Amino acid sequence: MGKLAVVEVKLLAREPGAIFTLLIPLFILLAFGSSIEPGDTVLLPMALAIAVGLVGLYLLPTTLATYRERGILRRMSTTPVRPANLLAVQVILQLVLTLTTGALLIAIAGTVLNADLPTAVGQIAVTFLLGTGAMFAVGLLIAALARSGRTANGLGVLLYFPMAYLAGLMQPTDQMPKLLARVGEYTPLGAFRQSMHQLWTDTTPSPVLLAVLAAYGVAISAAAARFFRWE
Repeated sequence: MGKLAVVEVKLLAREPGAIFTLLIPLFILLAFGSSIEPGDTVLLPMALAIAVGLVGLYLLPTTLATYRERGILRRMSTTPVRPANLLAVQVILQLVLTLTTGALLIAIAGTVLNADLPTAVGQIAVTFLLGTGAMFAVGLLIAALARSGRTANGLGVLLYFPMAYLAGLMQPTDQMPKLLARVGEYTPLGAFRQSMHQLWTDTTPSPVLLAVLAAYGVAISAAAARFFRWE
């Protein structure tokens, strides 16, 4: 597992998508953060949601579907390195990438942009992990259903933009039709962004939204496991 992790880290570092998932939310934070008041509670939760969405809906499913398309998982099934180990390492690495991106965004917001940061570290960690788990579950389901890496990429993009709009990442929710804004709160990405926004306003995240994230993570992960094929 250790050697496998080292190889996968090298491959992930060479993947342009990994760089983009880090640079895009960072660019948005820096580009718009310089013109926003220090007390802003919208931009950083938005940047965090964008980062989690990019990894969960683009990078993770594309990587796993490509491995299956190229027969890597099938060939590994004949070796002591089981394909399940490769999947576990990939999910862990993508989680580390997401956590690293999130930590970098918070650090830059607090130092460079002088943004106000919440002090409820435990609640931030729980909310971030629940949101990441929900988005990763969607990504795993895409990887399970897509026949190729290109198909997984297309499905991820196809899902990302409607979910990003409903979540309020493209347009403030107060400028959206009330019905769409309400529906968007209960999508995986919307529930995550709204929960993080509540934390940034020094409010305890809604238990309903956290339960929604947990339910998405469990239910969609079960569906992904049901439909996943090694080849």
